[in-house]
Amino acid sequence: MPETTTGLDDPEYAAFAWARYRMIMRWMTGAMIIIVTGAILLLNYAYGPLSWITIAAAVGGFGGTIMLTAALMGLVFLSSGTGHDERVKDIG
Repeated sequence: MPETTTGLDDPEYAAFAWARYRMIMRWMTGAMIIIVTGAILLLNYAYGPLSWITIAAAVGGFGGTIMLTAALMGLVFLSSGTGHDERVKDIG
């Protein structure tokens, strides 16, 4: 029985799936900017004026964590939503 082209093997569906992934990443970038800005303002309120290294550490720590989490979860949704997870077979 010939295997049909599904999921990311289909160029049209792959374009749709990757566009959805990029949309998730754009939304998470916006959320990250709001969260990091709020965190820096809160730190500034709690501890007084912050040095540039503290601000850079907050942006890297909070922003990096949020974006890495968003990227990995987006890839999980991409894999599951395209049917790739169901196509994986246990050969052993």
